[in-house]
Amino acid sequence: MKADWLVIRSENISLRIDRRVPPILLCLAVTVAVAMVMNLGRGEYPISPLDIVKTVLGINTGNPDHAFVIYNLRLPRTLVAFMVGMALAVSGTIFQGITRNPLADPAIIGINAGASLAAVSVIVFFPLAPIYTVPVSAFVGALLMAGLIYSLAWNNGSSPVLFILMGVGLSAIAGAFTNLMITFGDIYSVSDALVWLAGSVYGRTWEQVFSFLPWLIIFLPMALLLARHLNALNLGDDVAKSLGTPVEWQRGLLVLVGVALAGSGVATAGMIGFVGLIAPHLGRQLVGTNHQGLIPTSALLGGMLVVVADFLGRTLFAPIEIPCGVVTAAVGAPYFLYLLIRNRKK
Repeated sequence: MKADWLVIRSENISLRIDRRVPPILLCLAVTVAVAMVMNLGRGEYPISPLDIVKTVLGINTGNPDHAFVIYNLRLPRTLVAFMVGMALAVSGTIFQGITRNPLADPAIIGINAGASLAAVSVIVFFPLAPIYTVPVSAFVGALLMAGLIYSLAWNNGSSPVLFILMGVGLSAIAGAFTNLMITFGDIYSVSDALVWLAGSVYGRTWEQVFSFLPWLIIFLPMALLLARHLNALNLGDDVAKSLGTPVEWQRGLLVLVGVALAGSGVATAGMIGFVGLIAPHLGRQLVGTNHQGLIPTSALLGGMLVVVADFLGRTLFAPIEIPCGVVTAAVGAPYFLYLLIRNRKK
């Protein structure tokens, strides 16, 4: 009905979203802000929420240590967690829309496995390589894996079903090679690789924030601009073609955006799984299936999930710190089984 939709038109952009989306996005933004303040305040040097807000706003708290702890140690880590969560969530939303499968996720269909194989190869075989080579190799690995999956799934056109099956198979192969390198690698290099594979934002600095930010600035708006084409592809190739959508061109472009977001996220924080699976499902329950509203909703949910996972990993067994990737896996694996059982007859 007309009352259920909010239509925004300009000369080059047309946006049609459910009227529930703006207030839900506002509530999620407030929730994310609260989660970030909580994450900034906890640690060996606790800081009250009021002092955190004052420090971030540049108001003097009477304690110069607050600014150092927040700006140099905790804020970059929290921002990386939020941005990585956004990237993985939007990537998962795209792949679920492309494949028309609610169980699709960058970690499940092989994108993250390709990134991990490339990154672990550099860590194990080139331990003296500069630190920036690990994220670069991870992104290249994700891109190569996506290209291989897409080419093998081509059968007089790209097939969503074959895309998933090829991804699962190649993910298993990449995982086997990764485990093989860990088994026979040098113990010190293997230790570094295992920390990276666990998925963690520990020790992240402003360098990671500013190197990751351009990926979001470029590819998140692209995902929003392509959302209406993703809606069409989600209806099936025949329907999309009847609506005038160049199916293969748009699917290929969406795969590129999804790979760029997933690959850059994995390259920055390692293997943080299941965010791209959980966030889109929660988003659909809140705003429905229209991707023009689902993508920003999933982005905020994904960012919040990783920030909360980092907070729980730091506080549940303090002073022992659990990587946030372990926390998301502990929550995501049972949720995946639940979805699998719920969709087994579909």
